[in-house]
Formats: sequence, C-alpha cells, structure tokens
Amino acid sequence: MPDFLAGATVLDLAQPMRRGMPQSPNHPPFRMALERRHGDLVRPDGGSAANEIIVTGGHVGTHVDALAHVSQDGVLHGGVPAASVQSHLGFTSHGIESFEVYVGRAAVLDVARVHGVPVLPAGYEITAEDLDACGVAVHPGDAVLIGTGWSRRWDEPDVFVGQRDGTPGPGVAAAGWLASRGARVVGGETIAFECIPPGRGHAVLPVHRILLVERGVHIVETMRLHPLLDTGVTECLLVLNPLPIVGATGAPVRPLAILPAGGTP
Repeated sequence: MPDFLAGATVLDLAQPMRRGMPQSPNHPPFRMALERRHGDLVRPDGGSAANEIIVTGGHVGTHVDALAHVSQDGVLHGGVPAASVQSHLGFTSHGIESFEVYVGRAAVLDVARVHGVPVLPAGYEITAEDLDACGVAVHPGDAVLIGTGWSRRWDEPDVFVGQRDGTPGPGVAAAGWLASRGARVVGGETIAFECIPPGRGHAVLPVHRILLVERGVHIVETMRLHPLLDTGVTECLLVLNPLPIVGATGAPVRPLAILPAGGTP
C-alpha cells in the first residue's frame, strides 16, 4: 500500500444489488439469473464455469444520474433540446459516459446528527438552515454527501421507498444552497435526492430540475452512508466512477470513502 494510504480506512458506500431490493417504481427492476450453471458444460479436463445474465435499469441501486436524466420543457442542461440528442439507442450528449471520474474531497453534512437522531423522519424537508447548521465548509468542485440516516432502513423495503410515508431529503432552498457553493456532485441515501412528502411518491422532483437541468450538478442516490456517518467525520476522500454506459441516463456506481489514519484527507 502506498505510504499516503498507510493505515487508511476504506468504506464501501454502495448498497448490495439483489432481486427485490428497494427501488423507485419509475424504473425497471434489477434481475439476475444464472444463464449457465456448473455442470451444464463440462470441459474434457473436468472444469466447469457458471455465468449470469443481469437486467437492470440505470437508476437502480446506488447510482449516478447523468445530465440526460431530466429535462425541463423539453430542454436538457445547457439549453440542449432533448429531442435532438435522444433515440432508442440513448443520448448522443449528456450521457453517463461523459461523467468525469471524481476523486476528491467530499463534505459530509450529517443533518440527522444535527437533529440528534440516527434517522430523520419520513417526509422531512432538509432546509438551507439545516445545511448551515452542519458547520461544514463546501468548496467549489467538492462532492457533498447529505446524511439523513435513511440507509439504516434499507432492510425495510416499503418504508425505504416511501410511497406511503415519504422520505427525508433536500427541498428547493437546500438545492439552491448546494448549487450556490459550487458542488460538482451531491449524494444522499434515499432513492430520490428530494424531500418526498407522505402520499406523494415521485410525482414532482424540483431538486432534480435545479441540480441536473439548471446547474449541471450530478446526483448520486441510494448511497449506503450510515457507516460513514457513524465515524463522525465531516470530510473524506471520495472515489466515484460510474459504469461508462454510452448514452445512458444513469449507471450503477460503487463509491469509496477513504479516511486516512490521521482523520483528515
């Protein structure tokens, strides 16, 4: 291990992908099945191999939203007409393959800790005042991870999805706060990086409009942040590299948080 990583702690911030995992009803579900099992084909020397087929939406499990994911009045980020760059093959502009690998500082804003709870209530709207209260500086180009504690509820699928009771997340004012500080990418624990009120589902997603369309800020969703929040750190080194699926509106990612032995990246 290189000297600068000696004693470092690496935390995996991705949720495990399996059939039946919590996901937005707006996206195709994750499915995996063995296409070939051991013994289906045996080589002359007795060896055998198994392999699987995987079918998934780009916004299932821990994933990054491409700028092609959301349009407003038919227009993508930068004024690009969505109809001019989309086809059944995907997008010729703003696809997830255009996301530049992120290796850099992540500011960790644990809003649940500010409120003295492990998990924010369902439907709670995170405000700009909440983000200020975290007391963590956000510099232009940073990644910003918002802690709600919601990843602790991953094993409660109906609760996690929030179709009935909603999920905690940033509101419009909080989205403006993040954009005004020059965040390059933002991430959270819920399926949608939004405040989802009880009974509303994913009907309207104004934070996506502000960040993806208006400001060009990528979003990471369904992150497994609670092990990072439990450390109490306010910043870390983040490695973020989604699958470069050409023309896709999003792709799975396995974010890694690196905490040096000294505690500061």
